[in-house]
Amino acid sequence: MSYEKLSPIIQSRETLGLALALATTVSLIYLRRAANTSPVSHAPPSPVKDKKARKYGEWTPVEFTYPPITASQQPPAALNPIPYRPFRGGEYHVTMGIRSLPWNEWIELDNQFERYHRIREHRIRTRGSAVIRVQPDAPGLVKSGAEAAVELVHELAEYLSQRFPTTFEITRHAANTASSCPGWGGAPPVKSIRIIPLGCSYGLPLDINDGDNAAVKALEISALLVQEDLALMIEGTDGKYYFQAGAITIAGFWRIQDKIGLPLDEIHTSGDVPRYKDKLQASMERFFQRLAVDKPVVRNNYFFQVVKPTSPGGIEEIDPEELGWAESSNGPEDAFSHTHPEHQPTRPTPTPSTVRLRSERQTLRRLPHSGAILFTIRTHLTPIDKLAEEPGMARRLASALRGWGDDIGQYKGKTSGGWWDVVMNYLDKVADEEGAGGDITAMDNYPF
Repeated sequence: MSYEKLSPIIQSRETLGLALALATTVSLIYLRRAANTSPVSHAPPSPVKDKKARKYGEWTPVEFTYPPITASQQPPAALNPIPYRPFRGGEYHVTMGIRSLPWNEWIELDNQFERYHRIREHRIRTRGSAVIRVQPDAPGLVKSGAEAAVELVHELAEYLSQRFPTTFEITRHAANTASSCPGWGGAPPVKSIRIIPLGCSYGLPLDINDGDNAAVKALEISALLVQEDLALMIEGTDGKYYFQAGAITIAGFWRIQDKIGLPLDEIHTSGDVPRYKDKLQASMERFFQRLAVDKPVVRNNYFFQVVKPTSPGGIEEIDPEELGWAESSNGPEDAFSHTHPEHQPTRPTPTPSTVRLRSERQTLRRLPHSGAILFTIRTHLTPIDKLAEEPGMARRLASALRGWGDDIGQYKGKTSGGWWDVVMNYLDKVADEEGAGGDITAMDNYPF
């Protein structure tokens, strides 16, 4: 499917918070990661002006020299999803939990790419500005996210064509073409990108004035190139970072319309993130202000949802796991009220086979030309009964859940989600059958 086929529909609309598997499976996964990953580059970026001399809300584009991106030895279609299990036994500690991110692991694709693409295309086409938005300038406070949105699609096109060259193919403009987004390594800007297995081609806008709704178009394309949701944070004149543009197509538990335009602190407080003010706010704000172009990071998160049986001919055929919107847990998307309703009429009776671990892999990096901070969110869904088949996993997860404080439990749906008793009884049963073994709080291989 080409962008041109989607364009009349999309452009007519308005314009963004895993232990190991069986030993043999894990070995194959780690071999795959080792083969496809190179060390983090220690080469310094191009010179940047003293950060202390920069005023809040101002950014001078950085001519960042990217480290070499190693081509994956296998296409996404041959790669199994990485089994993220981001929990430890024992007490739950609230921290940012960030780790350094090798450039080769910035965007992860796997054999679920086509399914994600289908779901995301459907939601872009049917939900429009409910999943993709670009905020205008707020004069005197914060710039629009438009320039960052165009920069992002060019960054993704450059990266994906190098990381997965048998899946993504790009063409470039003539050498003298003016653009706000020059190609990597001095190359001309990208003109188009093609997803070879799907036969989809997309023409990239050169800048925010390249056609109608260029920034929205850029975000639509970006959303269809990856399996992540994408949020762009822009620094304001007050030093805060504002959610100014995004493609939030499969968040499941939150909507872009409720968060767009808010500063980082209000995004978290409006979502009732526990212990944010006393444990996270100060360190997170410092981190955003100091994040360097050459220092991407990654973190993981998790919670749970319940899915319902499918019905022929319904949306369930497109998204049976409720990846895009967790209706069985939250009710209808358009009626969402920011809470887990105690009595949800569409919620099925939870069983180990209908409860999902919903884990997120989140990355943050600063874009060199706009200075925006890009936040990516990759979601994985794993049935609890399948998860418990992994040796020691039932005991480890049960211990992790018991380590939640009351505030964490409320935030993650312990009492209102309808799944707690079913999950805990099942995990305890499996753990008892397996017997004790190992220190479930010592996790050298976290978050796997």
